[in-house]
Amino acid sequence: MTNHLFQLVRDSLPADPSRKTFIETPDGRRYSYAESPDRSGAYANALVAAGVKPGDRVAVQVEKSAEVVFLYLGAVRAGAVFLPLNTAYTAAEVAYFLGDAEPKVFVCDPARAEALANVADMAGIGRVLTLDAAGRGSITDAADAQGGAFADVARGPDDLAAILYTSGTTGRSKGAMLSHDNLASNARTLVDHWRFTDDDVLIHALPVFHTHGLFVAINTVLASGGSMLFLPRLDAKAILALMPRATAMMGVPTFYTRLLKEPGLDRQATASIRLFVSGSAPLLAETHRAWQARTGHAILERYGMTETNMITSNPYEGERVAGTVGTPLPGVSLRVVDPETGDGLGTDAVGMIEVKGPNVFKGYWRMPEKTAAEFRPDGFFVTGDLGKVDARGYVHIVGRGKDLIITGGFNVYPKEVETEIDAMPGIVESAVIGLAHSDFGEGVTAVVVAGADAPDEAAVLAHLDGRLARFKCPKRVLFVDELPRNAMGKVQKNRLREDHAGLYAESGKG
Repeated sequence: MTNHLFQLVRDSLPADPSRKTFIETPDGRRYSYAESPDRSGAYANALVAAGVKPGDRVAVQVEKSAEVVFLYLGAVRAGAVFLPLNTAYTAAEVAYFLGDAEPKVFVCDPARAEALANVADMAGIGRVLTLDAAGRGSITDAADAQGGAFADVARGPDDLAAILYTSGTTGRSKGAMLSHDNLASNARTLVDHWRFTDDDVLIHALPVFHTHGLFVAINTVLASGGSMLFLPRLDAKAILALMPRATAMMGVPTFYTRLLKEPGLDRQATASIRLFVSGSAPLLAETHRAWQARTGHAILERYGMTETNMITSNPYEGERVAGTVGTPLPGVSLRVVDPETGDGLGTDAVGMIEVKGPNVFKGYWRMPEKTAAEFRPDGFFVTGDLGKVDARGYVHIVGRGKDLIITGGFNVYPKEVETEIDAMPGIVESAVIGLAHSDFGEGVTAVVVAGADAPDEAAVLAHLDGRLARFKCPKRVLFVDELPRNAMGKVQKNRLREDHAGLYAESGKG
């Protein structure tokens, strides 16, 4: 048996891997495809030397670098389960993930190693290694000392390759277990559907702790033998400067709103790009139209989740309809059902989106009851997203059944933020909602009922700073006398969203 996911990489290696660039960084450093097996093998050796065995988790919270990519591949080759963590997570948040996943090894930024040492110790982690944004650290030193020759650990299609945590409505994050074939099958599908070849050069400015940047972007490039221009973060001017050398870009809606503010964005600047992809958050139809008017390109919007990788996509050839996420990808089944009864609904009827296919995850880590609750008896996964399918088969996402907020491509569940605000002296209760925001898609917004000696907006924001990751913190805190409720006493967040719909357009803040 081969290593199922890494075999995909081996099968896609160029004929002369030493002459083909895999990753190029802003400082001009080029990593060839010949370095991919060698460098990932060195990391695999380092992990094994650190005590990692097949099935062990390897948790990683580090800044983006090319070395992180090889560490990911090394973990896969060692038969381990790669567990990337958002760099914005606080020590308190990291403590939960480490305690829940019980990784054998934790790799963190050297600048945070001291602060996270106690967290790792309490989680019983024997080895804490480091890796910085320049690709240096104790894990790199260990890899250099080991060398790159490594015999891949045999892993089958159903063996776990990664766990990605997704926020839970009760504040407890859930670890989505992704198998080798969940990732490999989706990569092959996207290569075919989006017409990727070894001639493609992708601008990569996404984070690598997220499904979009790590699996959609990197795995698709690896599966096609293409190249990446690897930026550390979103930088509109840097992206614009790289466009003449690239053929594709993947981003969240914020990428496109920021680029539209650049005076140099026009048809000439984007002439060499064949594909612009947007995902992780809804793309406003207004942004879609503005981009096409400026560049002549129609952005390809698609739909996916941490638990499923990519589910649908607008067509590569054919009409890319603004406000829709296209049709189900080959091999993926999608249906819209009545949320209460589970009965299938017809064309243009809004209901719960359910999906099934080789891309759908294996369940939630150590949460068998939650896993069982999210799957139908026939194997369909209940996404929690409300949507409809029109007469042409295009899928429209119209809402989220669980009040999920997607801001800048990151998921925020209101309950976690509300719990922190409600714990403050002088706060009676709070409701956290997402409101339309031209830059972030949705702005996290807290609506608060205050009592005696209540804090003001600045005090609430100061209280949350350091307790929650920055992307979870509200952009505004609004004070009201009472929250609207229905006859059963449930807060009507839909009314709050309606009452404050134009907040960011009107205030210009956030």
